[in-house]
Amino acid sequence: MTPPTESPFKGKTGLRRLINALGYSLDGLRAAFRHEAAFRQLSLLAALLLPLALWLPVTPVERALMMAAPLATLIIELLNSAIEAAVDHTSLDRHPLAKRAKDMGSAAQLLGLVNLAVVWGGILYGHWA
Repeated sequence: MTPPTESPFKGKTGLRRLINALGYSLDGLRAAFRHEAAFRQLSLLAALLLPLALWLPVTPVERALMMAAPLATLIIELLNSAIEAAVDHTSLDRHPLAKRAKDMGSAAQLLGLVNLAVVWGGILYGHWA
């Protein structure tokens, strides 16, 4: 007997798959906003910084970087929250590997925030210092 070439858990294909994927993505954003304080805080920061990046007299490349940095922190927070949820689903017991996974997700967010500060600080300093 030959093994299956695709997972039996694969869902729809074509346009139906795209519509389902969009729904799952929106569910994920709603869940993050509802259950993750850090995601709400970073969303507020992005809501302030994105219009400011559009308004400031900077080059198009600088504007793109200034907009990408807060969006990157939101993406990182979604991944960090997904890691935490998966680890907590597996077990609520303390385990060194669970701690390592959660700490690494947190470290990724720290680097994202440092990146945001360096991008914004560097561009603003370069223009107005």
